[in-house]
Amino acid sequence: MRQRGPQRGFIQGLFNLTHRLRPESRMPRLDTHPLPMREDSPFRQLGLFTGLALLALLAWDVSGLDLRVMHWIARPEGFALRHNWWMEHLLHDQLRRAAVLFYLSVLAMVWLPVGQFKDLSKLQRLEIGVGITLGLGLINVLKRYSLTSCPWDLSAFGGVGTYVSHWQWGLSDGGSGHCFPGGHASSAFAFAALSLPWLVSDSDRDRQWGTRILWGVMLLGGALGAVQTLRGAHYPSHTLWTGFMCWSVAVINHLGFGYWRRKTLMSPPAPVT
Repeated sequence: MRQRGPQRGFIQGLFNLTHRLRPESRMPRLDTHPLPMREDSPFRQLGLFTGLALLALLAWDVSGLDLRVMHWIARPEGFALRHNWWMEHLLHDQLRRAAVLFYLSVLAMVWLPVGQFKDLSKLQRLEIGVGITLGLGLINVLKRYSLTSCPWDLSAFGGVGTYVSHWQWGLSDGGSGHCFPGGHASSAFAFAALSLPWLVSDSDRDRQWGTRILWGVMLLGGALGAVQTLRGAHYPSHTLWTGFMCWSVAVINHLGFGYWRRKTLMSPPAPVT
C-alpha cells in the first residue's frame, strides 16, 4: 500500500513528459489564429461585395462620365489646380512619403507587433504585409506598361494626345502614357489588406474594428484620387479601378493564406527524431 503513491506519481510524471514530447504539441505559432474565424465569410460576404463593386465600376466605364467630369474641371488652357501647392506638394508628395513610412511600419510589425497587432497570429500579420505589397506591386506594374495618358496630356486640356479608353490595350493616345491605374490612390487603397483579419472574425468587436479600418482606407484612397482628378492627373475611373484592384488582390491573398493555414493544420505532424 505504501508503494502506490510513488508509483502513481512516477506514472503521472511519465505521462506528462510524453504528452509534452508529442509532435502536435510542437507545432509552430505561425499556424495559430487567435481571432476566431468565420469559415463562410471569405466566400459569401467578401465575394458578394467584390462582385457588386465590379458591376458598379463597369457601369461607370460604360456611362462615359470620365470625360464629362474632366471637362467640368478643366479650363481651355488646362487644369488650374495642377500646380497648386497644397495639392501637389502636401497632398501628393508629402502624403506619399508618409504612406511609405506607414508601410514600412506595418512590415516591421509582422515580427514586432504592437497594439492591435498583438491580437493577430504571425501568419495573419504576414498575410497583411504580403497583401499590401502585392497591391502596391500590381498597380505599379500596370502603370509601367499602360499606354493610357493622364488627362492633362490630351489636346482637349492643353496637351497633345487624344482620348483612348483604357480598355484599348496596345493603342497609344499620343501622350506620355503610364497613367492607368492611379498610383497615388494606391498609397491608401493597398492597405485594404490591413482590415481583413479583423473583418472576417467571428467577434462583433473585431469586425467593427476591421470595418473602421476598411472605411478609413477607402475614404483616404478616394480623397487622394480626387486630388489627382482635380489636378488633371487621373480620370475618376483610374481611382475606382485602383481601389477595386487593391481590394481584389487583398481578398485573393486572404483566401490563399486561409488555404495555407487549413492545409498546414490538417497535414500530419512530422515525426520527432
